[in-house]
Amino acid sequence: MNQRKTNKNKIGLLLLVLLPAINLISCKNQKDPSAKPNIIFIMTDDHAAHATGVYKSRLSALNPTPNIDQLAREGMLFTNCFVTNSICTPSRATILTGQYSQRNGVLDLWSKFDSTRQFLPQEMKKLGYETAMIGKWHLGVEPSAFDYYKVLPVQGKYFDPEFREMGQGEWPDNIVKYQGHSSTVVTDQAMDWLKQRKNNNDPFFLMYHFKAPHDMFQFDPKYANYLHDTKIPEPANMYSQPNWGSEATRGKNDSLLSIIGSSISTRHANRSYADIFRVDTTLSGDQTTSAAYQEYLKRYLRCVKGVDDNLGRFFQFLKQQGLWENTIIVYTSDQGMMLGEHDFEDKRWMYEESMRMPLIIRYPELIRPDTQSDLLVNNTDFAPTLLELAGGKAPAYMQGKSMQEILKGKEPENWRNATYYRYWMHMVHHDIPAHFGIRTKKYKLIFFYGRYHNLEKEGSLSMYWNDEEHSNKVLPTPVAWELYDLEQDPEEVNNIYNDPAMSAVVSKLKTELARQRKELGEEDENYPHLDRIIKEHWND
Repeated sequence: MNQRKTNKNKIGLLLLVLLPAINLISCKNQKDPSAKPNIIFIMTDDHAAHATGVYKSRLSALNPTPNIDQLAREGMLFTNCFVTNSICTPSRATILTGQYSQRNGVLDLWSKFDSTRQFLPQEMKKLGYETAMIGKWHLGVEPSAFDYYKVLPVQGKYFDPEFREMGQGEWPDNIVKYQGHSSTVVTDQAMDWLKQRKNNNDPFFLMYHFKAPHDMFQFDPKYANYLHDTKIPEPANMYSQPNWGSEATRGKNDSLLSIIGSSISTRHANRSYADIFRVDTTLSGDQTTSAAYQEYLKRYLRCVKGVDDNLGRFFQFLKQQGLWENTIIVYTSDQGMMLGEHDFEDKRWMYEESMRMPLIIRYPELIRPDTQSDLLVNNTDFAPTLLELAGGKAPAYMQGKSMQEILKGKEPENWRNATYYRYWMHMVHHDIPAHFGIRTKKYKLIFFYGRYHNLEKEGSLSMYWNDEEHSNKVLPTPVAWELYDLEQDPEEVNNIYNDPAMSAVVSKLKTELARQRKELGEEDENYPHLDRIIKEHWND
C-alpha cells in the first residue's frame, strides 16, 4: 500500500514537471488564429517565363529550374501575368507603388523615383510587419521605408558585389563588400537577415532580389559545363517571319531592319550578339545566327541555373528554421526577356516573351497545390495582393487589384479583360520605338507612335539610333498599328491589323484601349507632342 502511494506520488510529480512542456508543444503545433503570415517576395532580373520548366516552353525539356518548378507545384502558377512597362526601374517602381508609370512618375531608367512613394513597405509596417530589402534595388533613392536594407548599387556586379547597407554610414557611401558570385552572396545575406532580425515575434516582409540573369550573363564558373554539349531549341521566327511587324518595326520596304531592335544575327548594324560574342565570321548567315543564339542561351541559362540552385538552398533553410509553412512565397521577375524570338535580344517590347512575367505564389493555408490561373494580372496587382494577404487593404491611390480571391480559386467580379502596356524609352539602348497597347486573352493590339517623350532629346539624325556623337538626339520613327491573334498565332508572326475581316475587332480593342488610357491617367496631358501624334494616327 505504501509502495503504491509512493508510485502515485512519483507519477503526479512527473506530470507536474511534464505538463508545461506538453502544453508548450501543443501550443506550438496549434496555429494562433491571429498570427499573420510571413511574406517573402523573390524577384529575379529578366528571367523570362519560358526559361523555366513549369511554363512548358521549348526550353522546358532542358529542366533549367527544378526548384522553381517544385514551388509552382506546391502553389499557384499564373499563366497570364504581364508587366506594364518592360524595363527594370519602371517595373520596380510599379511593384512598390501599385501604380502605372505615368501615375508613379517613373517612365524610364532615368526618371527620379520619389522616395516618399515607397508605398508597399510603408503599408506593411502599418500592419505590424518587420521589413527588409536585400539585393537589386535599382531605384536610385535610399530604400529608407524599410526597417533594413542591403542593396546593390545601380545594376550591381556579378562577382565580388558591393552593397549599400543600412547602419553602415550615410547613403550612398554606406558600402560593404563581399566575395563570390552575386546570386550566392544575395542569398547568403537574405538568410543572415532572417537569422539575425531584431523582432522575432513580428511577422516579416522580405524582398529578396537577384541581379541574375541580367546581361551580360556572367555565370558562376561552376556552371561552365552546364549545357555545354546541348543544342538549345531555337525559335523558328528568329530566321523567318515575312508577315510579322509593320512599317513602325520594319520600315517602308524593310528599310529599317538594320536599325530597329538589337539582334541575335548580324541584322542590326549597331548591336548584335553575333558581334558581341565574336561568332566565327566564316560561317554562313543562318549558321552565324545559330552560333550566336547558342552562346547567348547557354550563358543566360547558366545564370538561371545559379538562381534556381540558390533558391533550393534558401527553401531548405526556411524549412530548417520552421518558416516554410507559415510564409507566403512569391516568385517573379521584373519582366520577361526576348530569347531570340523575332531575332531580338533584351526586353522592352510588347511582344509576348518580353511582356510576360513568371508568377508563382505558394501559401498552403490559402492556395491549393498545383493550381493555375489564366486570368489577366499585371505587376500593379502585386502590392494590393500582398497587403490584403497581410490582413490589410490596398489604399485608394493604388491602381492595381488584389488577387486574393484568385488565390482561393475564384474569379473576382469585374476582373479586367485586357491589360495595358506602355514602353517609353524611344530608340534608346536597344533601339525599340515607343509604343503602347492592350492584351486580351485572344488579341494583342499595339500602337507604335515612335516619338521620344522628352522633346529636348528628339531631333534629326543621320542614323536612327541614339548616338552621343550626334548630340544625343533620337529621330522619330514611323507610326503604325499591329494586331495579333494569340490563339491562332501565339508566335506573333502575322500582323492582321489591315485585314478587313478584323475591322470590328480593331474597333472594339481601340475603344477598350482608349477607356483604359483615360481611367489609368495615361492620356499624355503633359506631353502634347505625343498627344497630337496619337490623335492624328488613331484611325489609321
